[in-house]
Amino acid sequence: MFILGISCYYHDAAACIIKDGKIVAAAEEERFTRKKHDSNFPVHAIRYCLREAGISAQQLDYISYYEKPVLKFQRMLNQHLQMAPRSFRIFKDSLVSWTQKMNVEKKIREELNYAGDISFMEHHQSHAASTFLPSPFEEAAIITVDGVGEWATTTIGIGKGSTVKILKEIHFPHSLGLLYSTMTAYLGFTVNNSEYKVMGLSPYGNPQPYAKHFEKIVSSHDDGSFSLDMSYFDFHYKPWMPSSKLCRLFGGKPRKAEEQVTQRHKDIAAALQQRTEDILINIIKYAQKETGMHNLCFAGGVALNSVANGKILKKTGFKEVWIQPAAGDSGNAIGAALQLYHTLGNAQRTHQETAYLGPAFDDAQIKDFLDSHFVKYTLCKTKSELVKKVARLIHENNVIGWFQGRMEWGPRALGARSILSNPCNPKMQDILNLKVKHRERFRPFAPVVCVDDALTYFECDEPIPLPTDFMLMVYPIREQWRKKIPAVTHVDGSGRLQTIRREQNPLYYELIKAFGKLSGIPILINTSFNIRGEPIVCSPKDAYWCMMGTGIDYLVMGKYIIKRADNPEDTWDSEAVAGD
Repeated sequence: MFILGISCYYHDAAACIIKDGKIVAAAEEERFTRKKHDSNFPVHAIRYCLREAGISAQQLDYISYYEKPVLKFQRMLNQHLQMAPRSFRIFKDSLVSWTQKMNVEKKIREELNYAGDISFMEHHQSHAASTFLPSPFEEAAIITVDGVGEWATTTIGIGKGSTVKILKEIHFPHSLGLLYSTMTAYLGFTVNNSEYKVMGLSPYGNPQPYAKHFEKIVSSHDDGSFSLDMSYFDFHYKPWMPSSKLCRLFGGKPRKAEEQVTQRHKDIAAALQQRTEDILINIIKYAQKETGMHNLCFAGGVALNSVANGKILKKTGFKEVWIQPAAGDSGNAIGAALQLYHTLGNAQRTHQETAYLGPAFDDAQIKDFLDSHFVKYTLCKTKSELVKKVARLIHENNVIGWFQGRMEWGPRALGARSILSNPCNPKMQDILNLKVKHRERFRPFAPVVCVDDALTYFECDEPIPLPTDFMLMVYPIREQWRKKIPAVTHVDGSGRLQTIRREQNPLYYELIKAFGKLSGIPILINTSFNIRGEPIVCSPKDAYWCMMGTGIDYLVMGKYIIKRADNPEDTWDSEAVAGD
């Protein structure tokens, strides 16, 4: 049985295909269109998924959509009617897009020439299914937290066997995700794109000056719930989020994007992160008490807050946690497909052990691209030769674009489409931020370590949680190592850790070990293979284009090593590359 899952028209459009309950392929639309956070109908991602499954759309048994547009439209109408006439502008501006969203079934049938059954799942049901059904647990508590679905913004549920049940919900406008987004806007960053920047900024600040401010605007309750004081927010009836009252509370107008980030902004970010963690831990503790479960499954955009995630097991009664690697809306393509599959009475579940679910390009395809664009390269005849050469290049402080195997699913680069470099070089963070990533200097970089070495360098939970494989947990770096790996040690002594197991990605694992033999520390910097404002690279063309526009020194694709200095811009066919 083949089921196609689709998520689109709100955030990060994506598609997934499952065969008999097992995930065959999944990808975000942005990787193909090169439009960051592309929310349009994911025709390219769908084509890829069908191609990977070896079928046509007409051979699908079902299509499952990740939410219920009619129910969501009802909430929008209710919201605008309650706030009328103040909400007229945002209501008028949204009508065009709602015509598109309400006609999604027609769009699916026309684009895919599909006449079969289409099911519509509720948004948070898809989130819950996306994290429990692929998890390794037979039973678990389930928590989902995001901006808003149809009505729900936060849910507590339970998963047993192949059944997912939502027990309690918090409804719009009370939303932890929208609180974080509102403050993201206030701090001068882009909503639904840069919340992670605020998380990265928070360790530079002191939460105390603004802690009481957040207690005023969001209250936490004994039953695990929370509520916003809506007089501080405008998102329910205006096209912007912070209200004038919120601006007065925090002492000024929102920061403009081009303005300097001051200590005041850092302190606000620190207080926001602290209050978010406090509320989230309160929800999780309540869920553990109510369900009596030892395992937790977590999804929704807030589940990408890796700083909070790293504190879950230490601060709650749960013993194990699993988080969907694409915890945001793109992951709901998986949730919608799996929820439908098990709703149809299929009991057999398959654990999602990998995030490598996107397109791969073999050596022949890579060579064809390189030769057709007159790119100079070095061929490594064996994997062992490749690993030794690249480890040496990294140890010599070169920046490496690493393009191997199937592309990652979700927002984190995990060693398939990564930029790798030397964490022991104290200058490397600035080199990567300014010359390669073209981003803010305060942004930290993530360390990757083989799972068998993790406890030597990091104060991880034991046993090491599986979400560390997906770079979803921040942990303290052991103090004796912080000065030795300065490029991945954040200002508070932490690192957003990725662990890697040999069976997941043998080549990546061996590269880390080989670097360790040279440096004495088996850790690499791993950051996403892109520049600011661009999606992670997908194809050889994307990877080469990215290298040539940055300070990346070498590109390693398959068994080929390409040195940027050997391929100056005036010697390669930029029009051909751009037009491929």
